[in-house]
Amino acid sequence: MSRIAEVLTACRGRGRTALCAYLTAGDPSLDLTPSLVRAAVDAGADLVELGVPFSDPMADGPVLQRSAARAVAAGTTLPRILEAVVDLRRELRTPIVLFGYYNPFFRYGVEAISRDAAAAGVDGLLCVDLPPEEAGDLRAAAERAGLDLIALLAPTTPPSRIRRIAEAASGFLYLVSVLGVTGGRATLPAELPGLVASVREVTTLPVGVGFGVQSPEQAAWVASFADAVIVGSALARVIEDSTADEAPARVADFVGGLVAAMRAAGR
Repeated sequence: MSRIAEVLTACRGRGRTALCAYLTAGDPSLDLTPSLVRAAVDAGADLVELGVPFSDPMADGPVLQRSAARAVAAGTTLPRILEAVVDLRRELRTPIVLFGYYNPFFRYGVEAISRDAAAAGVDGLLCVDLPPEEAGDLRAAAERAGLDLIALLAPTTPPSRIRRIAEAASGFLYLVSVLGVTGGRATLPAELPGLVASVREVTTLPVGVGFGVQSPEQAAWVASFADAVIVGSALARVIEDSTADEAPARVADFVGGLVAAMRAAGR
């Protein structure tokens, strides 16, 4: 069982939903990224997605676009991100997923990124713009390296395709809550519980829900029916609105508020 599966299984056994915190690696600097990850984990995040910044983040809304631009401007590279993970692994056992676009993974080399990510302490890869039909090379390389390859599902994905995607995925399935790009939404679709239920009809993999969650109240609602709540743009906005000195404490406060709301709501 992978570390991702262990944590999600443990959360389910305790009757609670996991919180996955997305942080763009290198925003505002790669030197600060380990402190931000530790702050999120200390405040209760169960998993961490480290976003690999890319110059053309087509699935991201304005907040994460700016976050990626700051990270790129700060000189963040994939090799340096892996060095940061090595640093984190000296004290953290929290699952870490590299969330990125295919271009940086392809340029690094799918065999090399899988091997080096696993050696650094990464637990899984998520490639947002790689269709499942084209993911065979990365999937095989990740499997050889012992990494989970996490798949994305859209709200419009039909059950037959969900089944095919799930059969090739591992770790968990990432259900995108809304059509369009990342970013907080004032309201989330009322049909989300039904979408999660339909995914569970065709797979036993845990289901995480992301895109759009921006408040403790929304996180608590999603926690009532999903296996993981994934929050990214709201955290990027906290970092954007903070100085480097303030950012870790403000990230901890925000994550702590999400966790408190989720646990108060229960499953």
